[in-house]
Amino acid sequence: MDSEARAERDGWSRRRFVGAMAGTAAVVTVPAPAAPPPESAPAPRPHRAEPGTRPLYLGTYTSVEGGGKGVSVARYDPVSGAITDAEPLAEIPDPSYLTVHPDGHTLYAVDEREDGAVTAVRPADRKVLGSRSTGGSGPCHLSVHPSGRWLLSANYGSGSVAVHPVDASGALGERTALVTHTDPAPGPGQQGPHAHQFITSRDGGHVLAVDLGTDTVYTYRLDERRGTLTEVSQAHTRPGAGPRHLTFHPNGRYAYLANEVDDTVAVCTYDAATGRLTVGEPQSSGSTGDATNYPAQFVVTPDGGFAFLANRGHNTVARYAVEEDGARLRLLGTVPVGGDFPRQLALTPDGRLLFTANQRSGTVSVFHVDTGTGALSPAGEPYASPVAVCAVPL
Repeated sequence: MDSEARAERDGWSRRRFVGAMAGTAAVVTVPAPAAPPPESAPAPRPHRAEPGTRPLYLGTYTSVEGGGKGVSVARYDPVSGAITDAEPLAEIPDPSYLTVHPDGHTLYAVDEREDGAVTAVRPADRKVLGSRSTGGSGPCHLSVHPSGRWLLSANYGSGSVAVHPVDASGALGERTALVTHTDPAPGPGQQGPHAHQFITSRDGGHVLAVDLGTDTVYTYRLDERRGTLTEVSQAHTRPGAGPRHLTFHPNGRYAYLANEVDDTVAVCTYDAATGRLTVGEPQSSGSTGDATNYPAQFVVTPDGGFAFLANRGHNTVARYAVEEDGARLRLLGTVPVGGDFPRQLALTPDGRLLFTANQRSGTVSVFHVDTGTGALSPAGEPYASPVAVCAVPL
């Protein structure tokens, strides 16, 4: 039995195993989060903010050696890119992916455990607003619908997607939908479906789920009154591609797909009227040499002129010029991240800084983005952050 098969047998998700192999992290047993403090305990002090700095939320694995204790918040300088003042925000188990409500007042985290959950936190006073079951195992991605009323999450281990209502306070209600991907059958080398992402199209008309296990992107219509899902179409990659993350161009007509397993990317066309996605021909991730590479995630600059791809294994960011109004990606080259295994990318709202969360080296790298050429230049040394798997700048 090979090492990856052993990981499946022992209950690991493939995505988690890929991140840990050849690194220093090892699975350990972690006690349950501490009970909340008694009412007589002093309230946590607000996070200090230096003038001109902005928050940077950091996610980690808590159940691996050297991991963090949950979600933390640091500050970054939007001009220099310097990161400072990281402090604990919430003790959430394995918060491997984070997102923020459109109003900026609530942060959401996956609890990537066998009994998966999603948790809402109010950063202003560090109050945990509660957790809800995702109905599946190993949730690895979540996003908020543009209306702000629904939270979408993807369960990697069980290959399902879930919907939770969001109330006026930002807290989550009971799950309104849970759909498991049973068709088509798993792709080559896969034991079952592995939902890896659940997002909304740019026009808000449909929600799309990327499944690595079935080599499929599913399009659903979300009933915004009841929070239920209706499948409307499927888009298939070539067998064994292992699609992981889809990122839309700002015009909403095109999207860029990172294929983890076969180390490729693809340009996709999207029909807003029908929700149908069409996957284009595979293209290079920019990786070279003998190292096995796993493309992780695309981000696109706010003006739609450039796209960046995280390459885990090659340990680079691939730079692409976006041409023909989004219909074409032209590889410009790659830039070393200065760390090991860049799991996730994020741009600042103005697109002038790019962050990479480097899982195996436990660092966050920051780059200045030349908005005219797409060139990347390091903004100082990488910032130490335990098992950094997600960095979200506001």
